[in-house]
Amino acid sequence: MKITSSSDWRNGVAFDTPMIVADLVPGEPTRCSGCGVASEPRPRTELWAIKHRHRNDPAGYVKFYCRTHLPVVQPAAAPSASRPAVRERRPASRRPALATETTRAMCPDCFIEVSATGVCGMCGTRVA
Repeated sequence: MKITSSSDWRNGVAFDTPMIVADLVPGEPTRCSGCGVASEPRPRTELWAIKHRHRNDPAGYVKFYCRTHLPVVQPAAAPSASRPAVRERRPASRRPALATETTRAMCPDCFIEVSATGVCGMCGTRVA
């Protein structure tokens, strides 16, 4: 299943660019997101819309602001033309072989390693 974004007026709004709300979507007076829901609705000609980036939604989200709450928008940094520094690759260090590894006795019936006592933990056979 392919998930696509819906066709919406917000798709035509550029990121981090203040625009008059009435030019984007005409309608009834609405509220500034900075003033809150208890404030009086303002005419759309007095409000600014800014489309913000969202880390989980590539389409972003739009908020309306009055002149008082209009945030200062920093232009997005242009990608640098220089290539990032290449890190020197070194081969992974290998664990040295242990010289103290010893072959331990195996139970002839169960085929499991016998403990230091010489008795198989599964069947109880004594292995010399």
